[in-house]
Amino acid sequence: MSTVEPGDAALDSDTAPDSGARRPTGAVLVLGAIGLLLLGAVAGVLLRMPLEKNSEPEPSAVDIGFSQDMSAHHAQAVDMAGVALIASTDNDVRRLAYDILTTQQNQIGRMQAWLQLWGESNQNVDGYMGWMTDDHGSSGHHGDTTAGPAMSGPMQQMPGMASQEEMTALRRSTGPALDTMFLQLMLRHHQGGVPMLDYAAEHADTTAVRTLAATMSKTQESESQLMTSMLATRNATPLPFN
Repeated sequence: MSTVEPGDAALDSDTAPDSGARRPTGAVLVLGAIGLLLLGAVAGVLLRMPLEKNSEPEPSAVDIGFSQDMSAHHAQAVDMAGVALIASTDNDVRRLAYDILTTQQNQIGRMQAWLQLWGESNQNVDGYMGWMTDDHGSSGHHGDTTAGPAMSGPMQQMPGMASQEEMTALRRSTGPALDTMFLQLMLRHHQGGVPMLDYAAEHADTTAVRTLAATMSKTQESESQLMTSMLATRNATPLPFN
């Protein structure tokens, strides 16, 4: 996982004796990171050129569905990371939260910009992951159909998502308990996104979506390994995958 230098500088400033300054600093970081959503949207618009080339096919149901569902999936990760960034007193946890928040907020902006470019809604009201089928309308330039499981139809909830009760418990937690809960929930959340990432990386028709999905998969694999290690040092275990 790459280290975000500006985040390190901001986080290191919280080690000063005046612990009362920690929370305002975290809040400023979150507000600044949220601004990256706009930058992500701009980046997505700039990426319209490869999507509009004659050699590039029109976005398929996979491209559209992935962009809609992964935006929603990322949104919860951003929410959890924001909680940890503000409330945690562990700089390792806060640094990880900062990386996740800024990276995934930017990616949301890119996917939402593509959906706007394609004239599609920002979410699918019929459910999640219905685009993960063997008959996805692809142009057929990907011969392997083994990447990710096929769905029999839309799901009401994506795998790995935290429940409302879990999110409430996370927001109410403090100290080491908060750190452990954040790591557990985020690790499970990452695991839940893997099938979507791998399926889109294999079956999406646009180069931009396939590339982004593959990049997300590599990044989240690295972060999952880190979170597993961080949990072990805290004598904690990952949550059962749901």
